[in-house]
Amino acid sequence: MPKWFLIYTSKSLPEANIIKGMLEENNVPVLLMNKQDSSYVNFGEIELYVPNVLNQLAKQLVDKALLN
Repeated sequence: MPKWFLIYTSKSLPEANIIKGMLEENNVPVLLMNKQDSSYVNFGEIELYVPNVLNQLAKQLVDKALLN
């Protein structure tokens, strides 16, 4: 079972889903963990995890996406 690495956090679910989709398009499996409060969405974050062996590739892709 692969170990997972936290690659990105956001307070915005749409933003996290865009990053997740971009990583999946590049064949990087992603685990999205929504830790936001269900009543007050400004509390908590959405976390994206990738397999540890792909964390460098995922980090480069996220950095490149955020620069554009």
